[in-house]
Amino acid sequence: MDPVRARFSATAAQVAARAEREIEPVREQIVRLLALRGDERALDVGTGAGVLALALAARRHAPANATFVEGDAASLPFEDGYFDLAGTRRTLHHMRRPELAIAELARVTARGGHVVVEDQIAPADPLAAIDLDRFEQARDPSHTRTLADADFRGLFDANGLVLERAERAIHRRELSPYLELAGCTGEDAERARALSPGGPDAYTAETVWFVLRR
Repeated sequence: MDPVRARFSATAAQVAARAEREIEPVREQIVRLLALRGDERALDVGTGAGVLALALAARRHAPANATFVEGDAASLPFEDGYFDLAGTRRTLHHMRRPELAIAELARVTARGGHVVVEDQIAPADPLAAIDLDRFEQARDPSHTRTLADADFRGLFDANGLVLERAERAIHRRELSPYLELAGCTGEDAERARALSPGGPDAYTAETVWFVLRR
């Protein structure tokens, strides 16, 4: 089993519990960022417990207007331009080739449609970015690299995606629940705490929602 599947299989209960709490806030965010008609054909890539998918479907649990398909984010099983809206949340830092996922999101989105990406962004200071990744990899072995703002924008430009909006947020992440969410316990947790960029109790993370026109 690859590291991502292993990590999320082992922590499925924690991820599902957190997802329940995130559906409504994500729905509110989507409604605020995008003027949706309500009949769009939408895709959530790397859905995990389905937060973005369920937020877009306007339901808390698997609704009739949502279908879950197992696939590869780097080779989506859909035709070109099939969706009005395609998005992914907090997945690219688990991928060794995030550029392939962005290319696929662009490919399956219709001209004039939207691509939405939400993820943590790396500090501008390259040494601080290295420290952040060292901590995240200690916490969660499926973590690859946190992309910087310039990395995201380069991937969008390379795929003809026009940035319409970028909304940043700062979060204080308490380490105890954050480590538990990744199944990081015992000596692994102590090692991760020692590497935390904000100290052993919490650290500050910056995330961003990118809204792009295809």
